[in-house]
Amino acid sequence: MSKKLLTGIVVSDKMDKTRVVKVETLKTHPKYKRRYRSHKRYKAHDGNNEYKVNEKVVIEEANPMSKDKQWKIIRRAS
Repeated sequence: MSKKLLTGIVVSDKMDKTRVVKVETLKTHPKYKRRYRSHKRYKAHDGNNEYKVNEKVVIEEANPMSKDKQWKIIRRAS
């Protein structure tokens, strides 16, 4: 089974070796069929502290590294 990949924007780089990445998705309302944006914030591992705020990155599912951190940053998104 392959690991999930998500694309998002780094919104916080204040922690050491951890970045907060906001991932937006488009959902459809079940009754009204209107599409709306939903977002979720993920804590992702960044071992070299190389990604900064407002960069678009790809994150991958990983083994849990702490209570909240279960993702790691793979690369910058194009």
